[in-house]
Amino acid sequence: MEGVLNEIFSMYEIFLLVFVRTSGIFIFSPLFSSQNVLNIAKIGFTFALSILITLSFPGGIDLSGEILFILIFKELLIGVILGFISYIFFSSFYTMGQLIDMKIGFGMANVVDPQSKAQVPLSGNFYYIIALLLLLLMDGHHLIITALKDSYLAIPLGSFTYDIDTLKVIISGMVQSFEIAFKLSTPIIAIIFLTDLVLGVLARTIPQMNVFVVGMPLKLLIGLLFISVGFPLFFSGVDSIMDMIVTHTYEFLKYR
Repeated sequence: MEGVLNEIFSMYEIFLLVFVRTSGIFIFSPLFSSQNVLNIAKIGFTFALSILITLSFPGGIDLSGEILFILIFKELLIGVILGFISYIFFSSFYTMGQLIDMKIGFGMANVVDPQSKAQVPLSGNFYYIIALLLLLLMDGHHLIITALKDSYLAIPLGSFTYDIDTLKVIISGMVQSFEIAFKLSTPIIAIIFLTDLVLGVLARTIPQMNVFVVGMPLKLLIGLLFISVGFPLFFSGVDSIMDMIVTHTYEFLKYR
């Protein structure tokens, strides 16, 4: 243990940069950035992972002539972008839940997301939690760590440059995230739309019926029913999102 610490101290600049990049990816990435995980556990895991990555550099790296503050900023930006790419796609569940909630009557019932400290849709938070559990079952957290390790091969320390290709990857991820959310929510939205049409016809044919009193619980019941029935579609959507996270992450690394 003492020998490992001595080697870390002799490579303290490299360890600092590795620690910054590792910390950056944990700021936004799903699961690792959750407030439900103790901060001491995050710091300890980041520290241990940084030590392993630092020791993997053969013979160290020459960083002479570089301004340390600029290098730290570059490494933090790399980690933040890598974590943000994964968060972009997982935020599609919030968008999906928002679209569904507005149709079934949960639009005013929001909960607080422990990660962003912001109000999020009820259904979206439910989908997000299920997706995180599936992320663990599918070893998605291992993919994030593997991408971090591979990032040092694609983007050596101090070599990162922010350009238009980086922006294209991020924008493309945002577009595909909304597209996935819209596709996953479309079946339920279509069913609720047909329910509204039926209620509209009933209101014209039976004026004595109070559509507002009957309609809201009916749409809520139908919405929850089809949310349950549509879980296989949701599971396939999570699988597609995992593939897109890997694709966009390595696309970002490829352009460097």
